[in-house]
Amino acid sequence: MSETRWVQSVSDAHGWPAAIVAYAALAAENLTRTLDAHGEFPAFRGIRQQLHWHENELYRFAATPDIMNGAAWRKSFAEVAARGLVFELQLFTSQFADGARLAKDFPDASIVLEHAGMREDDSPAGRTAWAEGLKRLAENTNVSTKLSGLGTFVQRCDAAGIADIMHQTVEIFGAERCMFDSNFPIEKLWTGYADLLNGHLAAAAHYSEPERRAIFHDTAAKIYRL
Repeated sequence: MSETRWVQSVSDAHGWPAAIVAYAALAAENLTRTLDAHGEFPAFRGIRQQLHWHENELYRFAATPDIMNGAAWRKSFAEVAARGLVFELQLFTSQFADGARLAKDFPDASIVLEHAGMREDDSPAGRTAWAEGLKRLAENTNVSTKLSGLGTFVQRCDAAGIADIMHQTVEIFGAERCMFDSNFPIEKLWTGYADLLNGHLAAAAHYSEPERRAIFHDTAAKIYRL
């Protein structure tokens, strides 16, 4: 809560950031109090709980791969959705089916898939599984996605890699459900902001002006009420 308070103070002083996505453990007994407390800050827009689980322990941030399937967790997710809050969903390919089922079961929830689904396996089989999983998620119109963290698994600003993931993701979701996100300061470990932004702008150059506006402004403005 102290972090949310601090971010709000920065927003009040500078007009930026315009929206706050805070942490909450959805299965916790005090969830309602936590959401109420976050809700006291005018820039509060949503919740993120890291659910991504991977066989590689270095990529693992959740205790189990199926937290979102638990009854207590899903009951709390319903409360997040009922409050009109965005839920930022961070998953690996192996969890996409559960994510798609969650979106289908809660059609009124606003879900944003982090990092275009974090394609960590660049083998032909891995790329195929990622794309097919994205299609299952995109069947649910309440799911949008961020074009972010696209250099995480190669640890560099790779123009070709950015373009490849962006073009497949936009083809699947449509520009109106995709949004650029810098993922700073994490990406700062291997690139500069200007290089990162220019890489995404170059990848999006062949889209129409309305599509580019959606990716770099309109989608985020709509979902996060900016």
